[in-house]
Parts: sequence; structure tokens; C-alpha cells
Amino acid sequence: MTFEELNEDYSVERMDSVIKALEEVLRSTLPQGCITVGVYEAAKSLNVDPDNVVLCILATDDDDVKDVALQIHFTLIQAFCCENDINILRVNNTRRLAHILGGAGMHGSEQMDLHCILVTVPHASTWKNPAMGKVNRFCRESRCMDQWVPIINLPER
Repeated sequence: MTFEELNEDYSVERMDSVIKALEEVLRSTLPQGCITVGVYEAAKSLNVDPDNVVLCILATDDDDVKDVALQIHFTLIQAFCCENDINILRVNNTRRLAHILGGAGMHGSEQMDLHCILVTVPHASTWKNPAMGKVNRFCRESRCMDQWVPIINLPER
């Protein structure tokens, strides 16, 4: 096996590990009421209490790339998160995100806005979660490689 093949295997394994950690973070914080869903709701939450936001997830599907208004919202949210030292991830599969959140993508018969999800913690300094630690480490390592908003490709399951 060449160095490139070993490095690629490590990258795939590392990404799988981060995806599993992200899923665990979402599943564990949802029942605690520590998830804010929706671009508008996220903006309100960031305005009121940014200190308790530990992760911002910006999610898109292929069709969303052409949505100029959504991209403007993303730019503003990213700038705010960077200014307030909040980790940001881009995720490319809102259907998978809805599945991870246990069908939380539906509100009655309406589709919820899963384009922005905030993970908040009431007492951030006392909350310890190994999965969140792994996601934070991934974000920090990505920033060290000048990738300020790392992209995670969520596979269908």
C-alpha cells in the first residue's frame, strides 16, 4: 500500500468517525432541548445567547446552492459564529439530518427548515460529551488547515 492510499484510508476512517460523533451529538442533545432548528430561529438564538452555542450546522441539498437568499443568510451566520468562536460545519444532506433528528424535519404536515441547526448547552462550561469533543477537534484541525467551514458529506443509510 502506498503512502497516498494509507492517507486516503485514514481520511475516510477519520471522516466516518466525525460523522458518527456528529450523529451522537445531535441525538444526545435533542431530548435535552439543546437544539435550535431553522435559519430565523438560529439567528434569534445567536442574538440572545451566543455564549451557550457550541456548534452551528449549516445544511444544504443540491438545489440550495442556487438559493441566493439562503447563501446570504449562511454568510451572515458564519461571520457571526467566527466572531464568537462558535464551531461551524457544513452538511450536505438535509434528509439524512432529519432522519438523525428522529423525523424532526417535520412539524405537523410542514417540512421544517433544517438549513441551520444550533447545538446549545445551558451550562457550557460543565457539559462534557466525548462526541462533541471529537467534533470540536475536527473543526479546530480543519481551521488549522485553513478550512474555516469544513464540509461533511452525510451518507444515506
